[in-house]
Amino acid sequence: MKQELLINEMINYNKNDPKRIQHFIKVHSFAKTIGVLEHLDKETLFTLETAAITHDIGIKLSEEKYGKCTGKMQEQEGPPEARELLTKLDYESKIIERVCYLIGHHHTYTDINGLDYQILVEADFLVNIYEDNLKEESIKNIKNKIFKTKSGIDILCNIYL
Repeated sequence: MKQELLINEMINYNKNDPKRIQHFIKVHSFAKTIGVLEHLDKETLFTLETAAITHDIGIKLSEEKYGKCTGKMQEQEGPPEARELLTKLDYESKIIERVCYLIGHHHTYTDINGLDYQILVEADFLVNIYEDNLKEESIKNIKNKIFKTKSGIDILCNIYL
């Protein structure tokens, strides 16, 4: 129930922006699926799902402040926005801290620490590959450089390769 309330809040946050709403819904679905297939414990899966729903929360503020949005801007502007929203929804501080960390690093592909972080990155790539209409060579590079989980690799190959 808590995640559904968060999804609804994020739909309201991104009102009139169906592309962003569709994006986080798809990333959440892939993240949850990979997390379950990789046997994440309940708390880590909950944290991953929360991060997947909110991972791009920094885009709106970045565009308002800077007139554009890069991955680094998302990582900078996202955590404070997420912290405010998750606090309002009474998420545990431990969950909020990890989610803010994940949001603040989800475009950083070095020193990935934790299966929740790895899966969030993979789920985001699964959606971005489609949305950005990437070519097979790029997809193979992403697979070799980024993907680590068996489930994520299987999904990537079954969809794109």
